[in-house]
Amino acid sequence: MSDHGPPTTRGALARREARLAWGLLLPTVAIVSLVVILPLLAIFWISFKPVGLADLRPVVPVVREDLRNKGDPDQAVRYRIQNRSQDVPITDMSFTDTIPAGVTLGTLPPECAVAGTTLTCTLGTLEPKARVTLMVPVTLEGDAVALEDALEDDTEPLAQGTANNILTNFEFTLDNFARVFDGKQFWEVLYVTMFYTVFGTIGALVFGLFAALLLNKSFRGQGVLRGLYLFPYVAPVIAVAFAWITLFDPFSGSVNALLLQMGVSREAINFFGQRPLALIMVTVFEIWRYFPLSFLFILARMQSIDSDMYEAADMDGASPFQKFWYLSLPQLLGILSVLFLLRFIWTFNKFDDIFLLTGGNAGTRTLTVNVYEQAFAVSNIGAGAAVAVVIFACLLIFSIFFFRYVSREEGL
Repeated sequence: MSDHGPPTTRGALARREARLAWGLLLPTVAIVSLVVILPLLAIFWISFKPVGLADLRPVVPVVREDLRNKGDPDQAVRYRIQNRSQDVPITDMSFTDTIPAGVTLGTLPPECAVAGTTLTCTLGTLEPKARVTLMVPVTLEGDAVALEDALEDDTEPLAQGTANNILTNFEFTLDNFARVFDGKQFWEVLYVTMFYTVFGTIGALVFGLFAALLLNKSFRGQGVLRGLYLFPYVAPVIAVAFAWITLFDPFSGSVNALLLQMGVSREAINFFGQRPLALIMVTVFEIWRYFPLSFLFILARMQSIDSDMYEAADMDGASPFQKFWYLSLPQLLGILSVLFLLRFIWTFNKFDDIFLLTGGNAGTRTLTVNVYEQAFAVSNIGAGAAVAVVIFACLLIFSIFFFRYVSREEGL
């Protein structure tokens, strides 16, 4: 007799377990969605809008008040109204202010009216960059000094108005993408990005593989050498970038001094200031800084390979290259594929290394550096978001290609 219940009972239990699992995962999924999806949607939204850096501040009227001609018969409260936007008008603009007790208002401007102790001024439409000044005569009854202090220390007038918010309206444009793809500049930046990413990724994997092969055998000083290998990756990027700039400086760098003394070069070389050497140097820096990560993963995978295969290969007279090519490499293809995917995405998105070394000059401007320049140097947030969307599209295409073809071949 079977100990299991009928199929319907098992099916109902499985459905309850599935609902419980989704209920437990729901908070995590919601948090991840808020952290990842909302910023991504915001970038897509902004990329279709002509948003500048100044547009991030909402367009609101600004009202300031002060007491003019203190102690004189013609003293008055001055209201200064301003629209700080350069191109967006403010409609239905008005403000209210509370009049302290003991203050009597004189002849009001036509825009203003009093109801009890509340002064209301309606200005209608306030054009971009407009500045309006209203003078309200006042008479102080009682302690003049106290009333003057009350007027000056009173709360700021409450301003109201309606303005078109470019961030929240439904007006879209393709001008940002037209600007990104206009001319040969974009294709040059894309070429630099692909060169930096492909050679930086492959170089980091190759050097990581070579370092793992060296340390796959036990010998004296292995731990010290392994720690030295990890130094480029664990050191602060600003420290190692400054060290490289100092070493390769054309005027005071040790590398140039050594090359001149050895007769390799007749004049100092500007490694980070001339094309195409600057792009090669930042790529070499990328390889040097991030090969330790590949080294760690590859070494861990190599040490988990069964040694019986190598012993059998030794008995068959296989050379070291044959053992690597036919035994080690097939076992390492899985981890190499994962590392290539991760390093490609991380290098494609890399910004700080290039910005610290060259600032994107001398033919080293990548797409991520272009995002920074468009958004902050040119103050065009929309164009910067459009470049970020292009980066997302490139990585999405690469990921689809990788999982469709490469990972299938490697059994991932």
